[in-house]
Amino acid sequence: MDRQIPNKLFFKIGEVCEITDTQPYVLRYWESEFPALAPAKNSSGQRIYRRRDIETILRIKQLLYEEGFTIAGAKKRLEVEMAGRVDTPMPQPPPHLGDTPQPEELAGNRSAALREVKEQLREILTLLERNDRSRA
Repeated sequence: MDRQIPNKLFFKIGEVCEITDTQPYVLRYWESEFPALAPAKNSSGQRIYRRRDIETILRIKQLLYEEGFTIAGAKKRLEVEMAGRVDTPMPQPPPHLGDTPQPEELAGNRSAALREVKEQLREILTLLERNDRSRA
């Protein structure tokens, strides 16, 4: 599980497949088998995965493919592991001086970055609205 997960709030299924080297149909099947894997869906019905979902997928993959567990065995092991898990954000290392983008890089990336932030904020609003409706 030493794959690098990009530092963002939400991921689409294609991104998750690339990060975890897993096919979409496998992810959908695992969602039906593992209660711990339950990505939200945005207003258009697309699955929205969070960092902890990707970590769970990587753990499921490790249990099944590397450690040789059956689905049932992996499900039990994951439930035990999740019961003791506390979700705390991983501290991010400070940026190195050489990693600081130059003004011309910022200007070129600003539009794309704003679109990404806007999309992520829409997805957050969708999740919040869904949470409000479920409480009502």
